Amino acid sequence: AALTVRFLTRRFIGEYGDMEFIYSHNLTVDGREILLHIWDVPNSQQAEDGSSEEKRIQWADSFVLVYSICDRASFNILPLKIQFIKAAKEGQSQERVPIVIVGNKRDLHHQRVVSSEEGRLLALSLDCGFYEVSAAE
Repeated sequence: AALTVRFLTRRFIGEYGDMEFIYSHNLTVDGREILLHIWDVPNSQQAEDGSSEEKRIQWADSFVLVYSICDRASFNILPLKIQFIKAAKEGQSQERVPIVIVGNKRDLHHQRVVSSEEGRLLALSLDCGFYEVSAAE
């Protein structure tokens, strides 16, 4: 949520509830106006039954999976999530689904438990993009 709100408003708010939201946002890319719809799902709600997750996957055209560099568990669930997404989306067509892995909380380097190299290697092995960011900064 912090990363989504930072992207949409350029403001950082540190505390969020455990709620799911769909945001709409206009963006200009290469002179073209694009309407984004962002379905922001907290990690705690991603563990729901498979039908809810399947609905979200079918709804989306691309995916940004965010983990905390200070939380190994949030990183460790990514391979399974990505395999689930690819099976659902790429099983229907021959097109590659755009997926980006984002390590958040780069500003908390003193609490880091997942290295940048681990994030890069995971993204490379799963054919995903990779970034490390700080929503706070």
